[in-house]
Amino acid sequence: MQVYDCGKPDVNRAADFFSEYAVELFGSGCTCIRLEKNIQRIASSLGMNVEFSVLPRHIHLTVGNGTECTTRVVRIRELPISFARITDLSRLSWEIADGKIPFDEAYDIMPRVFRSPSVQPRLLALYVAVANAAFCRLFSGDIIAMCAVFVATYLGFRLKQILTSQHVNFKLTVLICAFVSSVITALSGLSGFGATPQIAVATSVLYLVPGIPFINSFCDFLDAHYLCAFGRLMHALIILCCLSLGLLAGMLLMNLSMF
Repeated sequence: MQVYDCGKPDVNRAADFFSEYAVELFGSGCTCIRLEKNIQRIASSLGMNVEFSVLPRHIHLTVGNGTECTTRVVRIRELPISFARITDLSRLSWEIADGKIPFDEAYDIMPRVFRSPSVQPRLLALYVAVANAAFCRLFSGDIIAMCAVFVATYLGFRLKQILTSQHVNFKLTVLICAFVSSVITALSGLSGFGATPQIAVATSVLYLVPGIPFINSFCDFLDAHYLCAFGRLMHALIILCCLSLGLLAGMLLMNLSMF
């Protein structure tokens, strides 16, 4: 296998690469320690120094090659969580570090990594609906409740995908989807079918729980990225509040009590 000598690329070109790489990797749901390791791995192979800090809405990077340096401040984008994209970008960092691909080639292929195919939206919604129905069963929901949760989750998740593609505010999207899912599952209780409508309603919105932001916040806190950890924690709490408001609105509309 041919090994390339990466050399030292132009500092401005390297800064553009690192800024786009950082925004895409961070937006896909990685922790700060993963972002730091990947960037430092690439920078070390290029003979460059990179210092960065993650703010609530921006990433600040300073890139230097020993003789000159430049700074980039890039806005964090709200992207769908994608472990596949995180894996692809981490693999790209190793390929650069191991000399398998030169920097110029990596710079050119990085946009293709950003656009790497993921699971089909309808198929992903089906997977999520099956998982949520299984959660309903774990919480002692009956077969009617499971079917209601399956339908409510599938429709709610598809609505979430559509609203996200239309760049609707994510917090408003969570509120609307929680409302729609709770109303659909409440119908099973009002129709007289099933003995566990409360369990159906409670589990129908689990797909909206911001588990990854909560976990990432805790990991960032342990790694002393306190500002980023606090920002992610507040983001997760706001999403949780929107979920609760949507669920409450659906229950009030359908006159359904959890107790």
